Amino acid sequence: MSNDAHLPNEPDPILAGFRKSIDNIDAALIHILAERFRITQAVGEYKAKATLPPADPDREQRQIDRLRALSEDANLDPEFSEKFLRFIIDEVIRHHEQAREDQRG
Repeated sequence: MSNDAHLPNEPDPILAGFRKSIDNIDAALIHILAERFRITQAVGEYKAKATLPPADPDREQRQIDRLRALSEDANLDPEFSEKFLRFIIDEVIRHHEQAREDQRG
């Protein structure tokens, strides 16, 4: 048996190490997203009070373009990053629309 082999019922220590790193990154992503949504909620409340529209298509496109470039620099699929950002933006807009409705009474 080679040094890399392990018994079938024993956890693979290399795989366990990778998974622990992934778990840590996932936790960090959740905390980052939570902070992002706390800030965008404040933006939505401000927009509602200032009677600004919930969406800003020009800003959204600039953000998508910026993050696509960042993705390319980071060797991350820009299509994936755009889909991910679009999902977040759509959720933010939904929250902003709700804030506008709440402001109207």
